[in-house]
Amino acid sequence: MERDKALDMAITQIEKQFGDGSIMKMGEDSIRHVEAIPTGAMSLDLALGVGGVPRGRIVEIFGPESSGKTTLALHIVAEAQRTGGIAAFIDAEHALDPVYAKNLGVDVDELLISQPDTGEQALEITDMLIRSGALDVVVIDSVAALVPRAEIEGEMGDTHVGLQARLMSQALRKLAGTLNRSRTTAIFINQLREKIGVMWGSPETTPGGRALKFYSSTRIDVRRIESIKDGTDQTGNRVRAKIVKNKVAPPFRLAEFDIMFGEGISREGSLLDVAVENDIVRKSGAWYTYEGDQLGQGREKAKLFLMENPDVA
Repeated sequence: MERDKALDMAITQIEKQFGDGSIMKMGEDSIRHVEAIPTGAMSLDLALGVGGVPRGRIVEIFGPESSGKTTLALHIVAEAQRTGGIAAFIDAEHALDPVYAKNLGVDVDELLISQPDTGEQALEITDMLIRSGALDVVVIDSVAALVPRAEIEGEMGDTHVGLQARLMSQALRKLAGTLNRSRTTAIFINQLREKIGVMWGSPETTPGGRALKFYSSTRIDVRRIESIKDGTDQTGNRVRAKIVKNKVAPPFRLAEFDIMFGEGISREGSLLDVAVENDIVRKSGAWYTYEGDQLGQGREKAKLFLMENPDVA
């Protein structure tokens, strides 16, 4: 009894000093229930285990060039905005296309955008936005483009060993706690590099040091696996996402979805994949059938049927 009383007094003192929610039991709902923002691809939401990317956490999306990393991040922004949320985009690459973003469903008029000059400026702006507590999601595109001030102001050919890794490590230490309190999701888009002289194992690595790998609750590896064609014309890419790290659900799950040029992730394609996997839609040869009705011959025809008949979808 004395121990319980002492513990209650300590908890009361902690909450008085640091605010409600600064300490709680693991079984309480506010910890056990993980809120998420959908990704726009049903198969990926299921693979993530919580229905999307977790709120209040750091998420890393990485992969080769033109694999769909920014497209996926913009879909998450669009989903957050759809439920009345506020989103920010830190465009360190200075490459965001507002027309494409609008096509994906992003409300570009309400999207906060910053095109910083240095890595320090980008991360400082990110920190200030998160501390406001008003944001639902912030996207940093990309880690590789977060160039430290010393490197920008230096001469071409100067060596700056470990500067970016130190910058990222410092920033993430500050951001991790603030994100959790503000329930903001920070999405870091990252590129791939190759380590020289690797004989065994994968030579692939991501820029920015190891801090992002440690601090990320979810890491998504996005790869293009095949082209989608309409006759001889390429209309999109088939993409595979692997959840290589997941602190809120089981990791190493795979998800495949279609990214159509100019349109983004195909909701109908993702819905069709999940329906076939769960035997809701039957696939016999090239034909897709739902409750005795034929949706179409071939995947693209079945997708078109779902697009034209939203009541069936």
